[in-house]
Amino acid sequence: MKKRRDPFSSVFPTKINFRFFDYQLFTAIIILVITGLSFLYSSSSAIGISRFNDTAYYFKKQLLWTMGSVGIMLFISFIEIEKLRRYIPAVVIFVIILLILTLFMPKIQNTRRWIPLGFMNLQTSELAKIAFALFISDYIDRNFSRLKNIKYFLKPIFIIGFMIFLIALQPDLGTPALIFGSAIIILFSYGANLIHILIPFIIGVIGAAIEIIRHPYRIGRIKTFLSPWDDPTGKSFQLVQSLVAIGSGWWLGKGPGNSIMKLNYLPESHTDFIFPIIAEEIGFIGVAGIVFAFVFIFMKGYKISKNSSSSFLSILSYSSVLIITAQALFNIAMTAGLVPTKGLPLPFFSYGGSSIITNMILSGFILNASLRRKRI
Repeated sequence: MKKRRDPFSSVFPTKINFRFFDYQLFTAIIILVITGLSFLYSSSSAIGISRFNDTAYYFKKQLLWTMGSVGIMLFISFIEIEKLRRYIPAVVIFVIILLILTLFMPKIQNTRRWIPLGFMNLQTSELAKIAFALFISDYIDRNFSRLKNIKYFLKPIFIIGFMIFLIALQPDLGTPALIFGSAIIILFSYGANLIHILIPFIIGVIGAAIEIIRHPYRIGRIKTFLSPWDDPTGKSFQLVQSLVAIGSGWWLGKGPGNSIMKLNYLPESHTDFIFPIIAEEIGFIGVAGIVFAFVFIFMKGYKISKNSSSSFLSILSYSSVLIITAQALFNIAMTAGLVPTKGLPLPFFSYGGSSIITNMILSGFILNASLRRKRI
């Protein structure tokens, strides 16, 4: 009797050359993760004691998710992703189904962004980032020479646009803006016609404008962004408190754990607005180091992308590092009042199981490409 072959048996390489593993990138990621955990403990201690009588409540939960996600990152770093490409369409369909199901879930904070699983609330828009990175990398690799053809350019736009539309219905404009912007940059970087790119760009701007008009609170956010000091104790309260926290850190900060604004003065200080607490505690010099770490990760990811022996892994590495660093840039700009307030967490720092798992999976894609660089 013929033995059935395990379809996943070939995804584990028999020999791995660890000489090509990017230890500098891995170290930078781990340093950010450890730093993120320490600041999460500090920023969430007050809210943890007020809600659960435990200063380490959020820290302990995040620590568990972080430990598990580091294992996932290392697992993804070593498998042969190329041999799993046939399953990418199934992954995209599965994520789309989850995004649709999310719209029928109970509201949490007046939005439907999570599927309750008991042990965690799964934020499906985070999974959409992974599906997007895999899909666009696979599609560009298979159709690189035909991207200038409008027909082959619009196909991924429609699929990505549908995912963005489902996320926007939750409602959420931050993640759709991130995915949409990343898609435009990636397609342009790999040869798409600039005139063709203007089509989805104009449609995206019109769609965003319609969504803003449909929801009055979004117009309020734009007004808050433009003139935060006009209503410092009302609609602008969160942004003003964020600016106060950042400004009070000065050059060297008040010291780790010594933030005042985390004492329930700044809403969401352990999630989307953790950066102001970091700035308050370690000052400009400290946050400059964190910004440099994200820049370093981008430069490493870009270099790995350029030297990858596989065009698919090259695009996947570039897409993954772009998503991570663009989100970090947007979060920092948001909390500093440079862009309107949106719900995008700071990668590796903000509280959330879905967020840390997603960012570690994307990091795994980059490290995977580093193992398969050109032998130069």
